[in-house]
Amino acid sequence: ANGSVLFLHEQSFEDRDGAYAAIRKAAPFVEIVEAPAAAVALEDAVTSYLFNSQLLTLPGGEMALVLPKESEENARVKAFVDETLSKNNPINRAIYMDVRESMRNGGGPACLRLRVVLSDEERAATNQNFLLDDAAFDALEGWVNKHYRDRLTPDDLRDPDFMDEALAAMDALTQILKMGAFYDFQR
Repeated sequence: ANGSVLFLHEQSFEDRDGAYAAIRKAAPFVEIVEAPAAAVALEDAVTSYLFNSQLLTLPGGEMALVLPKESEENARVKAFVDETLSKNNPINRAIYMDVRESMRNGGGPACLRLRVVLSDEERAATNQNFLLDDAAFDALEGWVNKHYRDRLTPDDLRDPDFMDEALAAMDALTQILKMGAFYDFQR
C-alpha cells in the first residue's frame, strides 16, 4: 500500500468480496489495484516476488512500483505490470531492481520493503548520521569491503580471534555512524 492505493492479488483474501467491502467501508477513498488470478497465477506471484515490491510516491508526485528483477523476468508478471501501467490508476512507473545479492546474504525477498515516510519536522528530528548520502554510502561501502567476509566456516566460529574481528568491525561501524560507545564492550 502507498497513500490511498492498495496493491494485491485477487486471491489475497479467503473472502475477497467481504474483505473488499470492509476495506471500502473503513476507507472509501482506497483504490484497489488487483492482480487477477487469470493474469498472475499464485505460483508466478510467489516465484517472481511480485508482492514483495514496494509502492512509492516519487518527488514529482508519480507513483512507482519498485519490483525485484524476477518480476521483470517472468513473462506473465511483466505483462501484468505493463498492463497495469497502461491503465487509469495511480501506478504509472515500474522500477526493477536486482536484489539477488541481498537475498543471498539473508535480506530475503522483502528487502525492497523498508520505507519510512517522514514529515519535514520528523526528518529534522532524525539523527542525521542514519540518513544515507554519498559520503555515508562511501564510508559504509569501505566498511563492508574491509570487514564483511565472503564466507564463514564452522572453524571461523571456533577461532577466538573471530570475536575480536567482529568487535572491531562493530566498533568501526559505530564510529562511522557517530553512535559513540553504544555497545557494552565499547564502554
